[in-house]
Amino acid sequence: MSVLNFMKVALAFATAALIVGTGTVAGLFWHFSHGLPDHKQLADYQPATTSRLYAADGRLLAEYAREKRIYVPVAAMPKRVLEAFVAAEDQRFFSHPGIDVIGVVRAVVANVANPGKRPEGASGLTQQVAKNFLLTNQATLARKIREAILAFRIEETYSKERILELYLNEIYLGSGNYGVAQAALNYFDRSLGELSLSEIAYLAALPKAPNRYNIVRNEKEAYARRDYVLNRMLEDGYITAAEAQAARAEKLQYRRRSATETATADFFAEEVRRNLMAAYGEKSLYESGLTVSTTLDPSIQAVADTALRDGLITYDRRHGWRGAYAKIPDMTVWEEEFARIAQRRPLLGPASWHLAVVSKVEAQAVQIVGLPGDGEGTVPFAEMTWARPTLKDQTVGGAPRGPRDVVAVGDVIVVEKVEKPAGQNAKPYPPRTYALRQVPNVEGGVVVMDTQTGRVLAMSGGWAYGRSQFNRAVQAARQPGSAFKPFVYLAAMDSGFSPASIVLDAPFVYDPGYGQPLWTPKNYGGDMLGPTTVRRGLELSRNLMTVRMAQQVGMKKVVEVAKEFGVTDNMGAYLPMALGAGETTLLRMTMAYAMLANGALEITPSLVDRVQDRNGRTIYRHEPRTCGGCGEAAASGKPVAPELIDGRKPFHDPASVYQVVSMMQGVTTRGTAGRLAALGRPIAGKTGTTNDAHDNWFLGSTPDITIGVYIGFDEPRTLGSQETGGGNAAPIYEAIAKEIFKGKPPTPFRVPPGLRMVKFTYEGGTIDEVFKPGTEPGAEGYQVSPLDGSAPYSAIDPTAGPQQAGGSRRPGLSGTGETY
Repeated sequence: MSVLNFMKVALAFATAALIVGTGTVAGLFWHFSHGLPDHKQLADYQPATTSRLYAADGRLLAEYAREKRIYVPVAAMPKRVLEAFVAAEDQRFFSHPGIDVIGVVRAVVANVANPGKRPEGASGLTQQVAKNFLLTNQATLARKIREAILAFRIEETYSKERILELYLNEIYLGSGNYGVAQAALNYFDRSLGELSLSEIAYLAALPKAPNRYNIVRNEKEAYARRDYVLNRMLEDGYITAAEAQAARAEKLQYRRRSATETATADFFAEEVRRNLMAAYGEKSLYESGLTVSTTLDPSIQAVADTALRDGLITYDRRHGWRGAYAKIPDMTVWEEEFARIAQRRPLLGPASWHLAVVSKVEAQAVQIVGLPGDGEGTVPFAEMTWARPTLKDQTVGGAPRGPRDVVAVGDVIVVEKVEKPAGQNAKPYPPRTYALRQVPNVEGGVVVMDTQTGRVLAMSGGWAYGRSQFNRAVQAARQPGSAFKPFVYLAAMDSGFSPASIVLDAPFVYDPGYGQPLWTPKNYGGDMLGPTTVRRGLELSRNLMTVRMAQQVGMKKVVEVAKEFGVTDNMGAYLPMALGAGETTLLRMTMAYAMLANGALEITPSLVDRVQDRNGRTIYRHEPRTCGGCGEAAASGKPVAPELIDGRKPFHDPASVYQVVSMMQGVTTRGTAGRLAALGRPIAGKTGTTNDAHDNWFLGSTPDITIGVYIGFDEPRTLGSQETGGGNAAPIYEAIAKEIFKGKPPTPFRVPPGLRMVKFTYEGGTIDEVFKPGTEPGAEGYQVSPLDGSAPYSAIDPTAGPQQAGGSRRPGLSGTGETY
């Protein structure tokens, strides 16, 4: 065959091969183009970022995220960061159309030449964007072809800068870090703009194998890969030789991210999380980068936590010793067993409490080991005398006569270091002296709320979040007992009673009918006062007077008032409900008391002031008031002084509400919470104790702050026959109020216009009694008679209802009762 003919045949074969090859490639592209994800969705790409909760003072409260990431626009990234990643991952990124053909050929040749080595990849940055955002990580030829097609389409649609932005914010850089900004913080505790060239090169070295090049675990390989990136940057002209040499000489300093100043309020944060989940969904909370400004005041939260914990400890000690925390039967191996116990059952209590093992029991002391630092210590019997054995129904046995009545060798106990016995002039203890402690099994809750706005300033849901995440402030439905009585009294004020009306405190029998047994409620303590003023009935929490009034005004009216104030939504109109037999929560009760104290202005309890999306746009704001003058200017051009404008109108008769608030102030000065008089400020409050003392309550309001306190067992049982809201819950309120109000002048409650204030001698002092117009002494048809010759009050026949202006008389009173 001649040369010419051979060339013709070769040309024909080449042409045919080209046609077949082109057709094959076109066919493959056509085949794999079907069903590809829409690359245009990248225009709206919003990466998963961290949602953060902040306290009212700006401290970080909690973070929620699936991937730790901080999103940074490419325009805000230093140029060197972009150059480093391009040099390391895709040298011809700014010139190729989506696929680096030269890089692909080089990878193919290298793989053919080195069949035993790990295959080299050839995916450029655009291909990685296609894979990370639109495809799976499945290592197949089909996926690579689809990746290439998408890369071409992405390059046709988006700028190189946008592609880099997507890549640098999405890329995984090890240790749970997604995106360069997050990695910069967690590896070097710096923002992108603060990174050195060496640090930038190290971050650019990580995408290839983040774990392999971890600076902490594989220092040698990490430095080698960093130097490789620096060499690539030098070859591509991004840095000078001097810069490269200086960067190579720099030792990388792994710096753990500085501790962010945080606030601790686990129960509060969890309730916020639950609310956000309900409002925006799980995806938004964990991926949308919400910024949540909460209502939490960390200083008040700390006070509330301490007060609740101290109150639970005080109650628990009063009811005796339940035994050792754990036991070690063989003291020859106590160290190993003690370590297992501490790991299996970590101590949940104040930081000053510790677990220890009893090593020796002496006549007047106990020797303990296993303490941190000192190792050994002594518990004198004087610090164990409280440990009477706990008996049935929270009663206690006899006092211990010595340490052997309390503990034995091998007992694991809870102790706290003490310096001296209780008492002002007590002689100090020797060093390493400890007192016996016990983790309470009783629980409780506290809510501190802004009276005017409903902002929850603090929330404690129990002894310790680590022991139980059940939040007794919002999740525990309990009977409020006598804490419900103010709403019965409010219904009575609406129906014509006044604080000076006389109601009979005497035996009461109610026949519910339908074959049910007669109901015969009793006062706490079983005593009766006879004809008594309504004011005194609330101050002393007289059950029999309360049910008489409830029966007189009708339980339907009481139910309406309870629903109006949000105490409960579906309370039955049954007479025992007047004594707080219906269930509610501490948060609801605190809200209801706040609305009594603010004059019946509607509030919604809120743990969140504002929620912003990732772009800073406010998507929720809690503020019932508006700001007049904010952002405005007067005609003169001077700024207008801002003014909070409260457009809310009372939803209940303010006169009746204030009458109840006035009587509730008597509860905290002369009544069941009279200990609070020492605080020296107006407090409208009420104690609550349910049947058989299953639950103790106290709720108290000033015009600024409302505090609710609850104590009880998670599985309801008696707290003890003598345990009351005044004895357990009110002291917790007092401890919180002392700190909150320290250095602040008292604020009086606002008196609605039109009420008549009449001075009376009362309980050894003088008070201004509150009357609605036409019902005060001297009004037509009003009669006055003394109760005991020293305290004149409005009064008529003790068995009859209040007399109205004009002389009309209401039917006789009767009702039921509850403890305080």
